[in-house]
Amino acid sequence: MQYDTILFDITDDIATVTLNRPDVMNALNTQMRAEITDAVQTGGREARVVVLTGAGRAFCSGQDLGDRANAANLDLERTLRDEYVPMLRAIFDCPVPTISAVNGAAAGAGANLALSADVVIATESAFFLQAFTRIGLIPDAGGTWFLPRQMGLAKAMGAALFADKISAKQADDWGMIWESVPDAGFDAHWKARAAHLAKGPSAAYARVKQALRGSFENDIEAQLALEAKLQGQCGKTRDFKEGVVAFLEKRPAHYEGR
Repeated sequence: MQYDTILFDITDDIATVTLNRPDVMNALNTQMRAEITDAVQTGGREARVVVLTGAGRAFCSGQDLGDRANAANLDLERTLRDEYVPMLRAIFDCPVPTISAVNGAAAGAGANLALSADVVIATESAFFLQAFTRIGLIPDAGGTWFLPRQMGLAKAMGAALFADKISAKQADDWGMIWESVPDAGFDAHWKARAAHLAKGPSAAYARVKQALRGSFENDIEAQLALEAKLQGQCGKTRDFKEGVVAFLEKRPAHYEGR
């Protein structure tokens, strides 16, 4: 696929997807959603970590309401089902770790696009905004699933009802994201985080995601059984053998991701 609304690069096993419509704060239109879906799927196949970030001063301002000639007649159910769901599933189901490097405003569907990644790293000047009720809507793009799991029901309810800005520092304190870091050095920081994952035991990372997500549906017995099954699989990987040998030899491990 030719990319016109995003930038896509794979370097050192890191696939970077940069939303690239800075004139509209990287608002999501039909084309961008299709391009993100394709790029994330490609990155999941060809890299060992996928990063989402934005060009310019915003991460993503949400749905581009100018994407249709008459926004009032926009079929939101169809748009969510046919365009957002494939994009969010591509990120959620990505076989390698995903990072959202939130470089600025993340509003509406853009906030929830950010939250769909495994790890969210935000610059301190960034903010998250569930803007939906400001225009008579409910959180979408996975917001009603991500928010209560990441920040608890009380905070999620307030964020959705009041549509207040949540600073990166607040999001960090509330457990909504992994970390907020100073603006100075932000790019270097998330790139170092991505490099760490790209050099790590990818087979184990995939099973970490499976185990943690499964815990929300399992009782303790089922979760312990899932842990045992997945750990047994990890124990048969080359990465596990390399990790043990490297530990005994007191040297860094060189993981192959298998």
